[in-house]
Formats: sequence, structure tokens, C-alpha cells
Amino acid sequence: MSMASQGQFRVAEGTVTRSETGQTIPNPQRGPQTAAGMTSHRMVILTEGCTSPTRAKTAACIVRYRPDDVLALLDTTCSGRTAGELLGVGGALPIIGSLDEVADADTLVIGIAPSGGKIPQAWRPFILEALRRGMSIVSGLHDQLTDDHAFVAAAEAHSGQLIDIRRTTERECSQFMGFREECLRILTVGQDCSLGKMLVSVELARALKRAGHDTKFVATGQTGILIEGDGCPIDCVVSDFVSGAVERLILRNQDHEILIVEGQGSLVHPKYSGVTLSLLHGCVPQGMILCYEVGRKTVHGMPHVPLTPLAKVRDTFEMMANLLGPSRVIGIAMNSSTVTPEETEMERERIRDEFGLPVCDVIRHGPDALVDAVLNLRRERMPHLYV
Repeated sequence: MSMASQGQFRVAEGTVTRSETGQTIPNPQRGPQTAAGMTSHRMVILTEGCTSPTRAKTAACIVRYRPDDVLALLDTTCSGRTAGELLGVGGALPIIGSLDEVADADTLVIGIAPSGGKIPQAWRPFILEALRRGMSIVSGLHDQLTDDHAFVAAAEAHSGQLIDIRRTTERECSQFMGFREECLRILTVGQDCSLGKMLVSVELARALKRAGHDTKFVATGQTGILIEGDGCPIDCVVSDFVSGAVERLILRNQDHEILIVEGQGSLVHPKYSGVTLSLLHGCVPQGMILCYEVGRKTVHGMPHVPLTPLAKVRDTFEMMANLLGPSRVIGIAMNSSTVTPEETEMERERIRDEFGLPVCDVIRHGPDALVDAVLNLRRERMPHLYV
């Protein structure tokens, strides 16, 4: 069971953190503002009209990493089918057409992460119905539930909770100091957005834990926070303070041996390069895992923009990272979900030959090659720990 299923959490100072007392803490301005919904074991995930691996990536990741906590997906356009059929994960988890089919559900989670982060108008009736049932609503979208008068009124009338993962008050710049030398920081970076950086981060962190290493997955986006139970949604932090917010995440968690930091966007994505650079300079990684999707030719959401070649992406990340400290790409994570096993192996061999680095698809091959790369870097950077 993931850490998100243990204990209570609260939203405070722009991050989601564990409550020291284990109690929910209300926001005096906006009513109950807790992350308690992340601890629910009776969740329904709303994916209305969007139940596909790309459009419902938040839902797919929650189903993958918190399967015991999800009762169903809610999508009237494909009710009667299963998550396994449409998302490729979740097996027989049902897709339902009405909340009446899961009377014991206590939380409705918004299961998409669209560009712009708006709540679809067609989803409002589902949210209001859930609130009338006294359920909590958990959203990681930029549209804030607690800014919507109808949602607030329904929540107050029926004792529901509105939980905005992306509500933040971060207002501190990076100081570039205080990093613990014996904590290895690894950042997942990408050729593009929406190609699996979070999934690679979670799989790598969990594999390192299984191997006996004290490792923490550091979530920087809504889905990662829902899985891990803490983190900071950096794409809604004011630009001056993004690197500071990331630095605070690192300082708060650097009692661990290894931090695997979830990457966002890409330095070569016209829309998201700013947050990517601030994340890079906020966490000052000693090593990076470069992620890409096999067969993708254009920038996600911008079909008129060709992808930057992978080698140039690697060089760009290394150049920008090394402005603040020694850092390099130590492995490559491929997303081969759209190609055959045979095509995957041919591509894997090609990338190995071109870059001279370990390459794997963490789902198809497992993350062991990347685990070895991380541990080799740790031995190189911290040899005194292995004497």
C-alpha cells in the first residue's frame, strides 16, 4: 500500500504535507481544506468521456499504484466495460454509469490532467451529485473547487469536502544552500511532456526501496501527490518561487539516502520550459534519467512543432544542470507502449549504441538497469560511504 493510504494529510503553505498530529486541519478562509481524500479507501475516479491512457493519465496512475483504494471509474459513455480494457491497468475494475452503483464510495477524484487544467462543464453535475451525497471531491486541476460558489454551497449543505491539490501559497526564492552531501538527488527529465516521467520516478523509487535503499519519491505534480501523499504542485507556483518551492521539498526530505524527483515538462517544450528549468535548478540533481516515447515525432499538443533530437535534449539538460553543479544523464527510460515487443528491442539496442547508457522501459523490462545506474553514481559521488 502506498504512503498516501497511511495517516492524515493537510494542505499548508503551498505543499501537501503530513500533519504532525494526524488530525485534519481546517482552512479558516475556505472551510475544511485537507488532503484527507488522499487517504480514502473508497474512491471513485471521474473520467467521463476521457477514459483512455493519455487523457485519463491521472486515473490510470492512481489505479496502477493505489488499486485497493479505488472502487470504480465513472464514465457514462463506456459503462459496463473495465479499466483494464480501456486504460491497460486495473484489470476487472468496473467502469460505472452512476454513483448509485457504488453506494459506499466516500470520495470522487477528478481523473484527468488536461492542458490548462480546467474542469469540463459537462462534469459539473457529477461533482454536484457527489457533494449532495456528502462525498469529498479531490481535484488537481488549475480550476479551484473552492473558488466555485456552487461547489462550496453544496459542500457546506451536505458536509462534503473540497480538496484542491493545486492550491499553493509558496512565496520563497531559492537560496542554493543547505543541501546534504550524502543525499543523492536524481531528476527524471524528458524530450517532451506527457511521456511517463512520473511513472519512471515512482517505479525507480520503489525498486530502490525493494533493494534495501532508503529512497523517497518527491512528487511535483498533482498525480504524484495523489500517489505519494505529499509534494508540491510546482506548475501553479508563481514563477519567481518555483525553484525555491522545489528546494524546500529537497531540504525537507534529504534525510533519505536517495531522492527521486519527479520531472515536469521539458526544456525544449515551447509551453513548459520555464517550470522545467526552475525545477532543474531548484533540486540541483547529481544525476538525471532521460525519458522519451518511442515513435513520437512532434511536441505533445503542438503537432506543428517537431521534437528536438534526443541527443540534443540530453546535451541541453546537462548544460543547464551544470551551471549549478556537476550533473549528467545516467540512464534512459523509454516509453514503448505504442510499439511491438520486437520494435521495442530494436529501439532499445539502437539507443544503447548511440548513447552508451543503460536503457529500459520500466514497465516492459522493469527498472533494474536504472537502479544499477543510480547506485553506480552514488558509489562514484560518495565513495567514503562504501569503505
